[in-house]
Amino acid sequence: MPRAPRADASSLDPAERAREIALRLLTHSARSRAQLREGLVSRDVDEDLADEIVARYEEVGLLDDGALASTIARTRHQERGKSRRAISQELARKGFDAAHVDEALAQISDEDEYEAARALGRKRWDQLAGVDHDARVRRVVGMLGRKGYSPSVAFALVKDFSRADDIGA
Repeated sequence: MPRAPRADASSLDPAERAREIALRLLTHSARSRAQLREGLVSRDVDEDLADEIVARYEEVGLLDDGALASTIARTRHQERGKSRRAISQELARKGFDAAHVDEALAQISDEDEYEAARALGRKRWDQLAGVDHDARVRRVVGMLGRKGYSPSVAFALVKDFSRADDIGA
């Protein structure tokens, strides 16, 4: 069945053009309300119109900052092993408000965070078994630091790994 010809962007009224841009942005990937607004404004959509579209999409359920922040926090922690601090920074960069960030991070307990750091650190420690001890320590601590874990947690874990290796040897 032949498709109806699509009107080019210049023939659409500004509101319809803005809605098409918004839907295209959301089809590509889930976005926070701040990201969608920025995407619209950066494509020459009037700021007031962008605000209207964002509000409408939030009203009909196409945008849900709370749910999206929770999903991002959960996946970044479980799949990438990121700390709450690193996740918080990422969510702030994406434009989530503090209430949504706090709510999303509440699902990650201190114990969950410590166990994730321990698993990541142990895996990297074991991968570097043939490397000089000092270099091994630096690399594992550096990797944990890049994931957002504090130096005190990273060094404590490395100390435990080293002690376990000495006992096992």
